[in-house]
Amino acid sequence: MRAVGVNTWVWVSPLTDDNVATLLRTVADLGFDAVEIPLENVGDLSAETVGAALADTGLTPYVVGAMAPGRDLVSTDPASVARTRDYLAACIDLAAAIGARSVCGPFYAATGRVWRMGAGQRTAAYAELREGLAPLVDLAGERGVTIGIEPLNRYETSLVNTVDQALEALDGLLGESLGLALDTYHLNIEERSTADAVRRAGSHLAHLQVCGSDRGAPGGDQTDWPALMSALDEVGYAGPLNIESFTSENASIATAASIWRPLAASQDDLARDGLAFLRSLTAADAAPLTVAAATGGKDFA
Repeated sequence: MRAVGVNTWVWVSPLTDDNVATLLRTVADLGFDAVEIPLENVGDLSAETVGAALADTGLTPYVVGAMAPGRDLVSTDPASVARTRDYLAACIDLAAAIGARSVCGPFYAATGRVWRMGAGQRTAAYAELREGLAPLVDLAGERGVTIGIEPLNRYETSLVNTVDQALEALDGLLGESLGLALDTYHLNIEERSTADAVRRAGSHLAHLQVCGSDRGAPGGDQTDWPALMSALDEVGYAGPLNIESFTSENASIATAASIWRPLAASQDDLARDGLAFLRSLTAADAAPLTVAAATGGKDFA
């Protein structure tokens, strides 16, 4: 069976030393194997506090970053690049300190920043991105961590929307310390086939986030989950399926992710129902269930 994890953004933003122990206990009690730990701001989390919570729960950690306004590696001023590198270096250091194998996110421009580019401008922007990322890839290699670059949908960025664009943008840097982090929500919008996009990512797939096509619990939605699982097997992806969704109750994260309505009866239900469906997908010789079947008739997707 594949490991299944969840991002703490399902419940709260930001994650801090004050709430991390409680949130990780919730994640573990629900039955997850892994947890995505977002570092939104340097200083929100200490390795000591997070490490203690991980030791108490036995969860496998993964770190994700947030590209807030002003965090940019392309088409910006040198001071902004330097600040962004410092922030991403802090994410890498936290990952290494707590034993996380990867740190993932749209590490190229602020989420929501979009601008028109011609072919030549895009080529130049990708070259600038590689230059901005290069020292971070070196740092990740030194720390034993893999950076996963996440393509986002067209409404959240105009720079890297598809797997093909990510492969082009990162050509020459991809390797043990740099790969792709894919999210089924964005793939559903930008790719003709989620499964084929995974196949094109191939061995560069470092991390996978999953949710329903409406951003709610996976299962009972339009995603072809069996095809996705087959593609993951084909490319040899052995990592977890990590649910990433958000609460509409948090103003900053709800606005950034365009979460304008509740996506489940409760956030615990979203996590619980998604976990039940994903377990049905990953159980040996088990036919995939709908969310309703996996949860005794409830269907919050």
